[in-house]
Amino acid sequence: MGESISQPEMIRLFDKLALALGLLAVLWGLARLNQGTESWLRPAGAPPAQVKILRFYASVGVLMTGEKAQLCYGVENAKTVHISPPFADVSPSSGRCLEVGPEHTTHYTILAEGFDGRVAMQSLTLPVENVPAGPRPVQMVAALLEEPAR
Repeated sequence: MGESISQPEMIRLFDKLALALGLLAVLWGLARLNQGTESWLRPAGAPPAQVKILRFYASVGVLMTGEKAQLCYGVENAKTVHISPPFADVSPSSGRCLEVGPEHTTHYTILAEGFDGRVAMQSLTLPVENVPAGPRPVQMVAALLEEPAR
């Protein structure tokens, strides 16, 4: 059957495995350095990457009164994010959407602050149109019934 391994031998094997996994992680990180700005490591003394707004848009071009839409945003290298009019629970994300249902045309602004204190800003306007008021169905039937026959 299988051989029994002593506890000290087992600890040495786990130490070797941990060292090998650590080396693999370091090599993977070094390989990413050669891929340009996609690196997750920054050389010592290099300035922080500039904050960017990757996307800021509404899921529809025009909203009818009472309807809902998605207001979506994505930022990079941001320490904080604010959207005006204010929303609860807004945080840096590369891709996130919030539900909106404004009662009138609304101008939204996103402000992202980078780790270096610089700010990026974008705005958009979401038009809201009133639902056209037409005759109510009961009024239409009553009008047809009252219309004289030709």
